[in-house]
Amino acid sequence: MMNAMAIPVKPVKKEAITTARLPAETRNKLLVLSMHMNKTKSEIIKEALEMYYEKEENEIDSYTLGLPYFGKYSLGAGDLSTTYKERFREYLVARQNSY
Repeated sequence: MMNAMAIPVKPVKKEAITTARLPAETRNKLLVLSMHMNKTKSEIIKEALEMYYEKEENEIDSYTLGLPYFGKYSLGAGDLSTTYKERFREYLVARQNSY
């Protein structure tokens, strides 16, 4: 995800009102949750957005996760991607000759 700080946004002094259209079912769930938690709908939405931002910032792509393992385990031959057909053919011939 892009860094939220990299997006130019017109600064807001304190708080601003943002309107979002919610499906009736989602709105009803929000109302029930706000009554159950004794919080305003705005507080719940703010907390949910903060949780979403944290999740997105902490999400690591698969390439970054794999970096510590790339090249860590080696069979000693650096040409396996180009010579796999030849190596497989040799394996099959050796296997056939073993019978």
